[in-house]
Amino acid sequence: MEVDMDLRKAFHELQEKLVYTSQKIKLADLQINTLRQHKQHNLLTKQELETIPKDVKTYEALGRAFVLTPRDDVFKNLNKFNDDTEQKIKVLENSKQYLNGNLKESENNLREMVQRKKEEGDKDAEKSQAGTSKA
Repeated sequence: MEVDMDLRKAFHELQEKLVYTSQKIKLADLQINTLRQHKQHNLLTKQELETIPKDVKTYEALGRAFVLTPRDDVFKNLNKFNDDTEQKIKVLENSKQYLNGNLKESENNLREMVQRKKEEGDKDAEKSQAGTSKA
């Protein structure tokens, strides 16, 4: 039984898409985990800063250096970073959902194609049987 070239091509494309999509999903998962770790680190930093007296000097990292920064500005920067992180996580999760949906759609299209080819093959077999029984 010879494999239909359309099916072979569709399987090959689906396999490529599956590999590409799974790599993208893994990358998104890694990025989400990293962002969540950074967010957790910032939340812990914020909690620790809240425990110290308000008159203590606070410093913020700027590359390899530390810069004297007012306490309120440190809190604003930590909150801004956490908000930005949350937005990035939402974008990555939406991207992941899109990739999963796209992959499932491709699989369904392939299933439909296999089903159509199978039905066409069954019809051809019935026609050939009807033709041989009449002869």
